[in-house]
Amino acid sequence: MSTEPACCACQEKLSEEELLARLDDVLAEYADVPGALIPVLQITQAMFGYLPESALKKIALSLDKPYSEVAGVVGFYSFFTRVPRGEHLIRVCLGTACYVRGGKEVLSALKNALRIEVGETTSDRAFSLDVGRCFGACGLAPVIMIDDDVHQRVRPTKLAKILEQYRPLIVESGEAGVEIHEEQPL
Repeated sequence: MSTEPACCACQEKLSEEELLARLDDVLAEYADVPGALIPVLQITQAMFGYLPESALKKIALSLDKPYSEVAGVVGFYSFFTRVPRGEHLIRVCLGTACYVRGGKEVLSALKNALRIEVGETTSDRAFSLDVGRCFGACGLAPVIMIDDDVHQRVRPTKLAKILEQYRPLIVESGEAGVEIHEEQPL
């Protein structure tokens, strides 16, 4: 069984129909595998970048599960999302140590800078914003993760420089609708 996704939505720009056709291959591979639902959902999310309803319906039908069960699993696990995510996922730790050491202020500054709320994605799909409860780096609090990169001892004043590493053109020129806003300094 393949543990790698058939493709990644961020690397290839395929239509939903093409992605659903690739999903058929994944479903054929997992058809008779007990406990296939979560691995199939993980692969599907890697392919699409999120879990569209059309894919969830196809998964339910193929794995002979009620749609409500498939949707329930997606809703239960915070890893899964039914809305498109940005190219970069920013997660702010709000565990006790991070919260006490300024995590809430970091989150507020990111919301202002990106002009999105938790769970949302910037209009250009460059960034998505989420929160976590503990990243296991309490001694380095407050901590944020951007994709798989951990940034420690983050302060609102450091955010512009951190974001530049991921999208220099956005921060420097304000292109694509996301910019660090002068009127609300980080």
